[in-house]
Amino acid sequence: ADLTGSSFKGSDVREANFDGANLTDCSLSALDLTNASFDQSILVRTSFNMSELAGTKFIGIKLTDVKLTMTDLRKVIFENCMFDGVDFNSSDLRGLRFDRQTFIGVKFDKAALNEVSFKGATLKNTSFNPGFTLSKKYYRAIKTICFDGAMMDKLTYASLKGIGANLSKVTVI
Repeated sequence: ADLTGSSFKGSDVREANFDGANLTDCSLSALDLTNASFDQSILVRTSFNMSELAGTKFIGIKLTDVKLTMTDLRKVIFENCMFDGVDFNSSDLRGLRFDRQTFIGVKFDKAALNEVSFKGATLKNTSFNPGFTLSKKYYRAIKTICFDGAMMDKLTYASLKGIGANLSKVTVI
């Protein structure tokens, strides 16, 4: 389906199948997308705002300039995805696995990041900004992130190193 420019607000779309759909410039706000599927969907400048995404699957997608704002992503499944210019502003990512995925120009601003895994991931020009004064709580959260086997550019590496991330098993590219 071509849903380009569509707007969905305050709806129950649990278990919806968006597989292969073109969701360019779509706005999805305050939706219940529990167990929805976005396999091979086109997500360009798509906005998810305060939506329920538990059990939702994003598989084989290049997310380009997508905004995930104030969204609980703890139970979302991301497989074989590329994140280009994605903004995870104020979203809850605790415990999420981003293993072996690619992040270019991604912002994790004000995001909850405890126990997130980036094993074998590639990170370029990626920022981790608390959006407030750095606190002990934020430093502790950063230390719980797993970057084992990740590859990252010098800028991303330096910024993470500066806030105390464990980068002992990272390759700088």
